[in-house]
Amino acid sequence: MFAKLGAFVVWALAAASATFWALRLGSSPLPVPSHAGTVVAQSGSAASVLRLLGGGPRAASPAAPGPSAQSSRFKLLGLMAPAPGSAGPGVALIAVDGKTPRAYAVGHAVDGELVLLSLGHRSAALGPRDGTVALTLELPPLPAPQTGTLPVARPEGPAS
Repeated sequence: MFAKLGAFVVWALAAASATFWALRLGSSPLPVPSHAGTVVAQSGSAASVLRLLGGGPRAASPAAPGPSAQSSRFKLLGLMAPAPGSAGPGVALIAVDGKTPRAYAVGHAVDGELVLLSLGHRSAALGPRDGTVALTLELPPLPAPQTGTLPVARPEGPAS
């Protein structure tokens, strides 16, 4: 009895192995899309690592950029202005230096001394806390609406 059971188990394992390898060798992998790129792990530069560990010469801190250079650091991605006459603050979605965008309420600091002063229909004003507008960010223009015509509907009657 045990000999028959042992033979059955051995033959079952052999059949399972043969089936596995037949399916494995007989199948082909999915093709890679033409637009796919290679992922490369980026490592920091040697100068960055040296600076991180406290070695190397220190660069002089650059002067504060002017308003035109500062405006290129910020990108307004969206806003939610309060309705006229409502007491709620507005919120703007702003990306600073190409980083992940964050939501900023009116009156909160965006970067350093710059504060979100006010919101318009498609704009946000930034400046110091004293209230003078240093720069105004605008939302990108909306794309043109897609237009077209619908085909004429033909009434379907009985086939003659």
